[in-house]
Amino acid sequence: MSTAPIRVLSLIPPMTQLNTPYPSTAYLTGFLRKHGFDAVQEDLALGLVLKLFSRAGLEQVRDVVAKQAVGERTALTHGFVEHFELYASTIHPVIAFLQGRDSTLAHRICSRRFLPEGPRFDALDVYVDPNDPDGGDPLAWAFGALGSYDRARHLATLYLNDVADVVREAIDPRFEFVRYAESLAMAQPTFEPLAQALAAPRNLVDDTLHALTLAAIERHQPSLVLLSVPFPGAMYAALRIAQSIKAADPEIAIGLGGGFANTELRELKEPRLFDYVDYVTLDSGERPLLALLDHLAGQRGRGRLVRTFVREPVADGGAVRYINFPEPDVPFEDWGAPTWDGLPLDQYLSLLDMLNPMHRLWSDGRWNKLTVAHGCYWKKCSFCDVTLDYISRYETASAKTLVDRIEAIIAETGQTGFHFVDEAAPPKMLRALAEELLARNVAISWWGNIRFEKSFTPELCQLLADSGCIAISGGLEVASDRLLKLMKKGVSVDQVARVTHGFAEAGILVHAYLMYGFPTQTVQDTVDALEYVRQLFEAGCIQSGFFHRFVCTVHSPVGQNPDEYGVTLLPLPEITFAKNDVGFIDPTGVDHAVLGEALNKALYNFMHGIAVDEDVRRWFAGKVPRSTVPRQFVQRALAAR
Repeated sequence: MSTAPIRVLSLIPPMTQLNTPYPSTAYLTGFLRKHGFDAVQEDLALGLVLKLFSRAGLEQVRDVVAKQAVGERTALTHGFVEHFELYASTIHPVIAFLQGRDSTLAHRICSRRFLPEGPRFDALDVYVDPNDPDGGDPLAWAFGALGSYDRARHLATLYLNDVADVVREAIDPRFEFVRYAESLAMAQPTFEPLAQALAAPRNLVDDTLHALTLAAIERHQPSLVLLSVPFPGAMYAALRIAQSIKAADPEIAIGLGGGFANTELRELKEPRLFDYVDYVTLDSGERPLLALLDHLAGQRGRGRLVRTFVREPVADGGAVRYINFPEPDVPFEDWGAPTWDGLPLDQYLSLLDMLNPMHRLWSDGRWNKLTVAHGCYWKKCSFCDVTLDYISRYETASAKTLVDRIEAIIAETGQTGFHFVDEAAPPKMLRALAEELLARNVAISWWGNIRFEKSFTPELCQLLADSGCIAISGGLEVASDRLLKLMKKGVSVDQVARVTHGFAEAGILVHAYLMYGFPTQTVQDTVDALEYVRQLFEAGCIQSGFFHRFVCTVHSPVGQNPDEYGVTLLPLPEITFAKNDVGFIDPTGVDHAVLGEALNKALYNFMHGIAVDEDVRRWFAGKVPRSTVPRQFVQRALAAR
């Protein structure tokens, strides 16, 4: 056990999500404390939003808009200034309401006379009661007479999105609640876009984050700051945080890791990144972090760091060097329980962007995020980054260990909702986990991601429901047996129908991840896939879904063996920074962008119970072929079970 006098501060940079803490810092803090280190954590993403979306924050936004010439203002920012007192007087009550601290405000919000309503409220026009298309409250059919609290949260979310749009138009055009400045980092071959953005004068958003950063440093006095960057949309803010720390105290060491680095910075050559951070680690952070802490304590040389990029001294050329001293990873069983100590669990915002009961889980409610197993037990899907550690290294912990962790988290947080964030939770482990939860009478609500494989029998689905499972998500991808086989997905459309129906019969909501634009996918394939999806909604097999455009990555089987999938990769430019996406030429020549608009429009309506029984060709702008899928395909698949 280490006794090194090092304090580690782990930070969640903007933006990740607002309803619950991103779990990376909780895992690292729990692990470090288990090993005797002084470790703390803060969520600067939440802190930034709460500072900006306050009366004082809105006053600062108004002051920026007021300095603009009237002709430079947009209709949105003009309306914000015109109705400023209404925004200023409602922002605090709305935030408290979304934090669950003032539920009685729902009645006033639902009156539609309390909140200022900007362009985001136009979306309410699409909510037409299928049984009463000509009149009535557009939200009544979705929430019903007893749904005033949820209705109010949806309206409050639209209000918050309106204010975010003002910030984007008046202050920072890159501002988003999730994908903040994503384009500066995602698949960027050079550091130049980030370098230019970081060299620009700070705007109001940057100034607010700067002040929050300095306050956190003053409060905790860390020796080492860890910046967890799970997505490209957190990289810009992470480097702004690092920039503030280096200016305030260059002696504080800064490490950067997380999903973005693990995926896109594996061939990092850019020395300018190290003007902001000192270390960049890859893959599971436990072993690299222990090695780094030993190094900072003077107990190991730099040449014995693990999976870590550093920059050589200027005298030695200043080049980026990757160091990977061979040491085994810390077993998943030994990670310990994550801790949320230090994170303001009562201040997260439960947003309600979508009315669909499954889709809303991603932004609604505070979920304790936990992993059932490290990596993926299948690791064959041709579109997936199967060569990377977070997929390829599959490890499990015992059901007893998992339930021990669950009980420890409940004792700490008082919350019994869990989101299992696995790539694909293995059915064998889920069965063991369910049996352990039931044997120990541990009552939780949980949801997670799976593969729609035949191991999920109706009996297992019911067992999972009995243990607290309320929802699952899984990849149907392109609903075509030919393409599923090409993807090496290991499932068929009729099998997915039977498995999802088994979950639905057990009272478990089902979300389907869907894909379009996969190599060799034709227009006919796309129309047929939408017909399969329509039938799954019609039969009650799935309640929610999302169509993603296929992206070829360098770490996937398609990116590594394009000839097997009938495509030609486009040459990549010289890369010194992020490497992930790679363009390709598909000989089919299909305009997938146009088809994607139709697919997502159809899916949006299916999720709200609209036009589920109609010909899918109605959703496409141009002429498309009739579906070749038998009209009763899913019903026959279910009957054959």
